Amino acid sequence: MKIICIGLNYRNHALELGWPVPDEPVVFLKPDSSILKNNKPFFLPDFSTDIHYEVEVVLKISKLGKGISAKFAPRYFDEITLGIDITARDLQTRLKTAGMPWELSKCFDGAAPLGRFIPVKGETDMANLDFRLEINGKVVQRGNTSDMIFGCDKIVEYVSRFFTLKTGDLIFTGTPPGVGQLHKNDNLVAYLGDEPLLDFMIK
Repeated sequence: MKIICIGLNYRNHALELGWPVPDEPVVFLKPDSSILKNNKPFFLPDFSTDIHYEVEVVLKISKLGKGISAKFAPRYFDEITLGIDITARDLQTRLKTAGMPWELSKCFDGAAPLGRFIPVKGETDMANLDFRLEINGKVVQRGNTSDMIFGCDKIVEYVSRFFTLKTGDLIFTGTPPGVGQLHKNDNLVAYLGDEPLLDFMIK
């Protein structure tokens, strides 16, 4: 099972980090050991002093596919949820500045908390999904998939040029602006519309 992640997929998020807006999807992978399920707590690691949250819509691939056209992409995922791309921002900045890969800042254990999956129905408009992240009852991120630089169908088309997508693979589709630092005892609740899909603590 693969966890495929799309970086800088919301223009204002790229701008808040001071990174150029990409001309094509920015792709990286997380290992399955990054997954944190069932609202289990995330424990702050000792190798970073600047751990950030990034809430994202997550697609679950439902069948085998390769070289998928965007117009057929909806046939290849049937469930969605919200996840948090937890990032060691200090490591990422140091590695990026050195011109080195920055997987260490994104791929550590527990760095991909996942919410409860819900089915994609015929009336689900993937290009107009409201979602938000609250920390300790305060909204810190609010997004809509209409603001993506590359929409869900385009993402599936792009990544399937390079990777065979398999049943159960996950695609994190990028985060809107408003990312920030996590602290011990923070409570994170992520909502798709008004439905909470993820609720966990930072320890």
